[in-house]
Amino acid sequence: MRVVVVQFPGTNCEFDTRYAFERLGAKVEILWHKEREIPQGSDLVVLPGGFSYGDYLRSGAIARFSPIMEGVRRFAQKGGYVLGICNGFQILLESHLLPGAMKRNANLHFISKFHHIKVLHNDNKFLSKTRKGEILYIPIAHAEGNYYVDDEELKRMHERGQILLQYCDAKGEYANPNGSLEAIAGICNEQKNVFGLMPHPERACEPLLGSDDGLRMLQGFLD
Repeated sequence: MRVVVVQFPGTNCEFDTRYAFERLGAKVEILWHKEREIPQGSDLVVLPGGFSYGDYLRSGAIARFSPIMEGVRRFAQKGGYVLGICNGFQILLESHLLPGAMKRNANLHFISKFHHIKVLHNDNKFLSKTRKGEILYIPIAHAEGNYYVDDEELKRMHERGQILLQYCDAKGEYANPNGSLEAIAGICNEQKNVFGLMPHPERACEPLLGSDDGLRMLQGFLD
C-alpha cells in the first residue's frame, strides 16, 4: 500500500504518521503542500496534525488554499481514501470535504492528554479492524476541537452512519473534553472515503507510548 502524507508549514506529525504506517508495512511518501497532484498509484492521502500556517485566522483556514488541496479534492472525488488527523481534520472541514466546523474548546484552553473514544460505526475502511462499541485509548492535543454542525446536517449524518467516533470514559459513558456537539470525535463523508478525527492514532502505535489502539485503527486502510 502506498500512503502520501501531506506536509504544510507548521505540520508537526508527519514523521509520527509515516512511522505508524511503515510499522504496518506501507510505503510512505511525505509530500510538500506546494505540489499540485497526488502521485499516481497512491492508495491513501493523510493530512496530519500540527499547526498549519500557525493556525492564523482559524485552524486550517489558510492551508485549505495550498496548491495540493485541489489535488486532494480530485483524489477524493475519484474515490481515493483521505484521512485528516487533528489539524488535518480541521483542513478538511475548511475545504468542505467534510461537513461542519470547528470552534475553540469550551474551556478555551489547549488540551493535551490521553482520552477514551467509542467506535459508533465500523462499516467503513478506516475502522474495519475495530468493533462497534469498542472503547479505544488515544491521545488528543488541540485548542479547536469543539465540533459543530447544524441540526439538519447532524440528522442526515446520523442517518448515513457518518458519525464514527465519540468521546467517552473508560466504561463508555459520556465524557466530553472539549464541548464538541454530542461529544463527536470523528466523522466521514457520505461516500465513506474521506475521514476526519481529532484524536491522534499515530501517537498510539506502541504499548510503550501508552496504547497501541491507534495502530488497529490505521490498519483498516491496508486491507
